[in-house]
Amino acid sequence: MIERSELAPGYTISKLIHGGWQFSAGHRMPGASDDAVEVLTASAELGVTTFDCADIYTGVEELYGRFLRAWRSTSPTVPIQVHTKFVPDYGDLPTVDRSYVDRIVHRSLARLGVERLDLVQFYWWRDDVPGMEDTARWLCDLRDQGKVRHVAATNLAVERLRRLESAGLSLVANQVQYSLLDRRPSGALAEYCTSRDMGIIAFGALAGGYLTDRWLGADDSDELAENRSLVKYRLIIDEFGGWAAYQALLAEMADIAAGHGVETSAVAVRWVLDQPGVAAVISGATRVGQMRRNADAFTFRLSADEHDRLSRHTDAAPGPAGDVFELERDRNGPHGRIMKYDLNRA
Repeated sequence: MIERSELAPGYTISKLIHGGWQFSAGHRMPGASDDAVEVLTASAELGVTTFDCADIYTGVEELYGRFLRAWRSTSPTVPIQVHTKFVPDYGDLPTVDRSYVDRIVHRSLARLGVERLDLVQFYWWRDDVPGMEDTARWLCDLRDQGKVRHVAATNLAVERLRRLESAGLSLVANQVQYSLLDRRPSGALAEYCTSRDMGIIAFGALAGGYLTDRWLGADDSDELAENRSLVKYRLIIDEFGGWAAYQALLAEMADIAAGHGVETSAVAVRWVLDQPGVAAVISGATRVGQMRRNADAFTFRLSADEHDRLSRHTDAAPGPAGDVFELERDRNGPHGRIMKYDLNRA
């Protein structure tokens, strides 16, 4: 049974969310040949009824629109929630205005084939370009007009959230990368979100698949490096302490998983769900059956001893260091160089 979380008064989501990033161009795993709508339908039938996408995930809002039409024709009484994002292009930030925000939101509505977006998660690339507060306010205006149900953030650290709060803007969630390999949201961000009833929606819990049985005992290699998701999370492994440290953690996770009769991915998801402030975990699946293995996270609980065993590995890790998304915002660093910054122009 998939547990649910109340993200805002009267608005509950499944605590396991099907993420759409790996359906977008450049991210889907080689060999993922299953029909995408069929994969999404299988998740919904499990009880994973909340789905995540973005304006900048090429082709994914349209895919989710096809899925929604198919789902309504077969299961009209079971509601589906789709969370998307508003990420203005890096090069457009100086000229973002109300009409720009309206255009992107209405395009998302059309792509998804809905009259109201359930949740829009907002990001602003640069502190040296003004407009973050105004842009969030325009999204909240669209919420008040009934075009958006809830407004949230993505990849915003505490200092930026405080700026929005000071401007009188209330957000219901912040989507950030969070896993056993990347604990940057713990501490200040978790404390801030918990104190304001702002849910943390965690992506990257499986590190692009690296925290699964698939990689247990594998040699350090560049296999599948053409997939940008794996390139991204391979860099996180380096920050964590390298391949040997990662493999030691993965072996510990696998041993814990075996004790509960689940796969390693379920332990990865369960650990993130157990962290303070976490409302839900996003997990990608591009093949039928993948999400069921992740959903096993709801069939057991990690004991205090098992948390301690995992902490011995994370406590010894040198990183990733810094604030949430700080490494990724450095366009000259290895994490920033693999990012794409202007995907809304298509």
